[in-house]
Amino acid sequence: MTEPVLDRLTALFEADRDPERAVAMRAYMRDQFDFLGIMSPRQRALARQAVAGAPRPTERDLLDLADACWARPEREYQYFACDYLRRHAGALSPDALPAVRRLITTKPWWDTVDVLAARVVGPMVTRDRALVAAMDDWSSDSDLWVIRTALLHQLFYKKDTDADRLFGYCRRQAGHTDFFIRKAIGWALREYAKTDPAAVRAFVENTVLSGLSRREALKNL
Repeated sequence: MTEPVLDRLTALFEADRDPERAVAMRAYMRDQFDFLGIMSPRQRALARQAVAGAPRPTERDLLDLADACWARPEREYQYFACDYLRRHAGALSPDALPAVRRLITTKPWWDTVDVLAARVVGPMVTRDRALVAAMDDWSSDSDLWVIRTALLHQLFYKKDTDADRLFGYCRRQAGHTDFFIRKAIGWALREYAKTDPAAVRAFVENTVLSGLSRREALKNL
């Protein structure tokens, strides 16, 4: 199904190309990626047209389509792939994790990594707890986007959050100097604070965190 869907998506996206808006979108993303210039609501509408009538994708379909979208220069294709993976994350087996990691570390930035972390990797770990060991490894990886994924994969677990593991990851990376890691620590803690504010407050009070992580964690407390 990869080729027909991608062909339809390409035709639809190209018909909506807006070079002027594309310049502004590229500038917003610090000139790291090319854009077609299609805003998010329109992207989603065109994506629905592209997949209309397509059979339910298999794991191989999902990964092949994602790789094909990652090969395109314009960022909208990667957004489509992230949304499609998110929608069909239940079709991904534990064996797909290396492929997802490849997407995380290729053309990485928060706009794709965060969706893959919380909406793709997170559900994968929920379904197969054997992947928890992989998250433990990722939490001390040399790649900052892999670390960020480990920090954020439980973002929407709520009461099912493994708090000890979350706090352990945050403690492990508390001294990291990169903005995106410090921000992820604060975000993960802030989200868990909606479930257990006392635990987050106690953790923050007893852990040496960056000012950014601390502010983000306590923002709603």
